[in-house]
Amino acid sequence: MMGVNHATSGAAAWIAATGAMPYLTSGAYPLDPVGVIAGSFVCAGAALLPDADHHSATIARSVPILGRLTAGAVNSVSGGHRHGAHSLIAAAIVGVGAWALTLVTLTTERLGTFSLGTVIGAAALMCFAVKARDMVESWLTAWVLGAVFGMLLVLLAPGSIAWFPLAVVVGFLAHLAGDLLTTGGLPGLLWPIRPRPPKLLRKAPLISSIWRPNGFVALPLLGDTGSIREIAFGSVLALYVLVGSAHEALLWFGVDIIAVP
Repeated sequence: MMGVNHATSGAAAWIAATGAMPYLTSGAYPLDPVGVIAGSFVCAGAALLPDADHHSATIARSVPILGRLTAGAVNSVSGGHRHGAHSLIAAAIVGVGAWALTLVTLTTERLGTFSLGTVIGAAALMCFAVKARDMVESWLTAWVLGAVFGMLLVLLAPGSIAWFPLAVVVGFLAHLAGDLLTTGGLPGLLWPIRPRPPKLLRKAPLISSIWRPNGFVALPLLGDTGSIREIAFGSVLALYVLVGSAHEALLWFGVDIIAVP
């Protein structure tokens, strides 16, 4: 799946889990409008994290030289693109890392004590999200917006420290779900254990497209990355995010135009 659609799917997943829009959100983890909107950006950025194992991914281009070096290191450690970094183990590691960031605090006379780690993490993820969606042209602008977003998030929405790790994990899992729906698939839920199908099943039409001879699994409803089906799916998700964000913004100002009687 393309980066822009990964980012959109992360935002959509967060709105679906935390938003209050009737019928189109689950309310599984209800938040106030600030948490829904801010979290959608965090989740969108987190949905790009698994592709840190690819040299041309959004994250690899975020910082000159350092970005590509980081991508190369992740690629080597994880065993290549769509291997270790695209696994449940990686999701767990990233989740623990996001939680650890919330514990890094800074105390100043003017601002008091705040989570510096959350500021840094949110800033980076916001930067990735707006650049992936082409909301800004330059990386410098993206980083400035990210820095402002990170500081405002912690100062104006102190509850974000509690949901920040969850948003990161949800975004990461949204990426995995997106790749599962393409022909490339994933290395399986049990990575680094990657069981391969028995030889008798490797040529079965349906099974071979879902459980690959190399052990990868896929449910290729969207076809190849960048296909018309993926673009259409991404457009639907983008519309959902737009409507959901608008609904939450109106709720923020006390307006609910689609309240359920």
